[in-house]
Amino acid sequence: MSLVLLILIPLLGALLVWLAERWHADLSRVLSLAVLGLDALLLLLLPHEAPAGGLWWLQFQADWLPNLGISWHFALDGLSVLLLWLTLFIGAVSVLVSWREIDQRVGFFHCNLLLSVAGIIGVFTALDLFVFFVFWELMLIPMVLLIAIWGHENRRYAAIKFFIFTQASSLLMLVAILGLVFVHYDQIGYLSFGYGDLLRLQLAPKQAFWLMLGFFVAFAVKLPVVPLHTWLPDAHTEAPTAGSVLLAAILLKTGAYGLLRFVLPLFPMASADFAPMAMGLGALGVLYGAKLAFAQHDMKRLVAYTSVSHMGFVLLGIYAMNGLALQGALMQMLAHGLSTAALFIIVGMLYARWHTRDLRELGGLWLVLPRLSGFTLLFALASLGLPGLANFVAEFLILAGAFQRDWPITLVAMLGLVGAALYALLLVQRSLWGTRVKEAKVHDCSPREWTVLASLALLLLVFGLHPQPVLDLVQRPVAAILAELPAQNSGRAELLHRASRERHP
Repeated sequence: MSLVLLILIPLLGALLVWLAERWHADLSRVLSLAVLGLDALLLLLLPHEAPAGGLWWLQFQADWLPNLGISWHFALDGLSVLLLWLTLFIGAVSVLVSWREIDQRVGFFHCNLLLSVAGIIGVFTALDLFVFFVFWELMLIPMVLLIAIWGHENRRYAAIKFFIFTQASSLLMLVAILGLVFVHYDQIGYLSFGYGDLLRLQLAPKQAFWLMLGFFVAFAVKLPVVPLHTWLPDAHTEAPTAGSVLLAAILLKTGAYGLLRFVLPLFPMASADFAPMAMGLGALGVLYGAKLAFAQHDMKRLVAYTSVSHMGFVLLGIYAMNGLALQGALMQMLAHGLSTAALFIIVGMLYARWHTRDLRELGGLWLVLPRLSGFTLLFALASLGLPGLANFVAEFLILAGAFQRDWPITLVAMLGLVGAALYALLLVQRSLWGTRVKEAKVHDCSPREWTVLASLALLLLVFGLHPQPVLDLVQRPVAAILAELPAQNSGRAELLHRASRERHP
């Protein structure tokens, strides 16, 4: 029941914060933080290890539509826990950064924010594929509203484009889910949307490939994978700061989570055959995202394209299909969530002060805003993978693992590191140094802004210097994924042995 409460708390909280605006807008903001804090406290009190020999720390299952094989089935493991902590933390950060930016329909804004968080929690815990799809849709609709109502000048265009891309790809996933369910009916004799039941299916190679492709496209759009990324720059550019933070730090990770949780285990042979193509798309995304980021004058659009590049590394790591690369991909999801959220927050702070995001109008900020400029430099260096910060650990693990799988593609992806240095240094040079172009009397970081940025910086530093807790947390889920894959994947045996020793010391 605790897992259900993790979802119910933000769902009910969404209604509460909407109603609270009748009394005072700040009450909606405070209650939103309280709801997220209560959810974090509940997550902290849940079991933090699996029973001996098991994978899941905690499970909840209850029939919903038994004649159709649909049940409320939720489970928790190290993979979902990592992303749940990131979700709740970024949710709180989103509330804080919107504290003064959002002054219209404040209650409805925070209602949509909490609904999106509830949907994301459902995505990260659902093990019934029908329930997973329901929460997949639930997290998207509030995000569309956040962009369409509180976004910038071209918000409706960006929201509609985001909606069309996500709904079209979701339809492909729904068709693939139904295809799996009907195959289960043909082989076993009854309908089931259960993850455990569908794992045991014996699929013909061509059948597995097409079903896998339906899932892959849906998750690739969300990741996003080049060339399915074109919705992302517009959505980020037009979204309010909190929307960009939630979108970059959390929603993109649901695509990577779907690949890890469903695509690789359900279609191991088809995924192994598809791996060279997927790794190639990942390397393309790394280079293409870096190139487009370097060409931008709009600071927010620049940061948006860095997400395309960073998530290309995640795709590369996932389809390298070995322990090093998979752990690196998960570390990259965490590091990108923290560093890119911080960069979007900084863009929002600068826009609030100067009402422009054009880098050509933002020179010489270091003399005017030294504290904010210091944070900008730090997070730009994190984005390019500075040693000592979490992004470096993630990219090192991904490239080390991917090199074992396909060294030519990995060498191509490594060129993206040069691109990252170029766009990060371009961002720093144009905004922090040079001559002041746009003059105004502005204040440096407020205590609220300083607290948000300092907490993000501290986490990047802690996980960069001491990543082992994160790697230990995801070790057993990674071993379980590798156990489903063809045995020739490098690093599989070693990671399985380490996980086995932890189960049976």
